[in-house]
Amino acid sequence: MPIDFNRQIIEEFRANGGRVGGPFEGGRLLLLTTTGARSGAPHTTPLGYLPDGGGRVLVIASAAGAPKHPAWYHNLVAHPRVTVEASVFTYEAQAVVLEGAERDQAFARAAATDPGWSDYQERTERILPVVALEEIPAGPPQINASSAGAALKAVHDGFRQELALIRKEIAASGPGLGAQLRVNCLTLCQGLNNHHTGEDAGMFPMLGRNHPELAPALERLQEEHQKLAVLLAALQKAISTQDADPQQVLAEVERLTKEVEDHLTYEEEQLIPVLDGGMC
Repeated sequence: MPIDFNRQIIEEFRANGGRVGGPFEGGRLLLLTTTGARSGAPHTTPLGYLPDGGGRVLVIASAAGAPKHPAWYHNLVAHPRVTVEASVFTYEAQAVVLEGAERDQAFARAAATDPGWSDYQERTERILPVVALEEIPAGPPQINASSAGAALKAVHDGFRQELALIRKEIAASGPGLGAQLRVNCLTLCQGLNNHHTGEDAGMFPMLGRNHPELAPALERLQEEHQKLAVLLAALQKAISTQDADPQQVLAEVERLTKEVEDHLTYEEEQLIPVLDGGMC
């Protein structure tokens, strides 16, 4: 993409908590900052990505089917440690170029979900590299938000966007449930579970100590976490069989979506005023 277009997308991404318009609107987008292979200077590039579970995501060095690998790919081969911005989170990652069967399977998953990847491959004689960005554990990721309440809202909006994407993908999936769509669902389940576990272990006890008046709301939120855990388990069960029925999976996602959205809205109504009022 032209440098000026990249810069516009990057600025919009950072100003709007990872949401952009244009060709990336409604899709999964991250910002990848690599170190120049020759210059040693940082370079940031917006890229579409695929969830891969286990604390990593995949990016494909397609360059829209150009004959040469994109500059960001050469950079990360030379300097595999990179910075990833996804939604409002920023974290360090190790870039791993997938090889052999692992690469082929990952690319096949991507192409089955979006034929555009196959189109790019057909335009060039080079094999399009697939790169895993594996988060380097270093405590909680940095959250880019103006306040604690804004951070909570932004994290919730990320879950809302992912649920909407998965519903759209399942509705368009046809008679079968593709491998990448299964990974997307499992990654969402993992993310929601981790988020709720973190709230139960950290934020809720802290708020309860400092704001006893929140006790009824916090008790309700924790009960809803338990209910959502049951729904997440039901979704994982629905996608676990090889011949999973997309309509059954969609029904589970719709049920989960309603409960999640109601839960997130109530949590924001109860907690954001306190989080942004200081003395959390």
